[in-house]
Amino acid sequence: MGIFSVSKLLAFFIMALFRGPELMFCTVTYDRKALLIDGQRRILISGSIHYPRSTPDMWEDLIEKAKDGGLDVIDTYVFWNVHEPSPGNYNFDGRYDLVRFIKTVQKVGLYVHLRIGPYVCAEWNFGGFPVWLKYVPGISFRTDNGPFEPAMQGFTQKIVQMMKDEKLFQTQGGPIILSQIENEYGGESRRLGASGQNYVNWAAKMAVGLDTGVPWVMCKEEDAPDPVINACNGFYCDAFTLQA
Repeated sequence: MGIFSVSKLLAFFIMALFRGPELMFCTVTYDRKALLIDGQRRILISGSIHYPRSTPDMWEDLIEKAKDGGLDVIDTYVFWNVHEPSPGNYNFDGRYDLVRFIKTVQKVGLYVHLRIGPYVCAEWNFGGFPVWLKYVPGISFRTDNGPFEPAMQGFTQKIVQMMKDEKLFQTQGGPIILSQIENEYGGESRRLGASGQNYVNWAAKMAVGLDTGVPWVMCKEEDAPDPVINACNGFYCDAFTLQA
């Protein structure tokens, strides 16, 4: 091998060393048995790290420990009230830096399940809803309601577009393999009847229409509209049945 070829090879290895984690462009789909990543069924073990509950300096160590413990996926909610404390004014700084958190997960080499909600429960004030939302005239939360649905859609679109701009969905080479719309709504849906079902259908259609390239999940939503996946929740899974 000539000196020129050796120099080129050395330059290649140096570039590879400093370019960071490799971007992997994959398809993410599912069937009745499993998620399929690039056509391969995967059984993935996931755990939660909520980025606002720790500091950016802690994130990499927490994620590394999760990986060492055998996790494949980090899931996190997205907390509307910290990101939009007043209408149209956004905060993604410090421990609210969602993009930095997801890129840290990618750096460690794990996948992400991004649970946008934007109702998240999570033992978090107001379930993640910003307080100002309560004072929008005529609003009724989490139902087929004129003032609520545009507000929810606006925040969801904001988060999805941020992820797209940073190429964080798996189909763009990023770590996000799943997203979630709404959260644990099944009981409310049954209680509200037609209004609840209309809201579920609207939320599913809105989310799928954002064209993320990865599947959407609804947690504890037995009649999640196709192609949204119904997911069970912890010890409530004993009676879980697959959709047809």
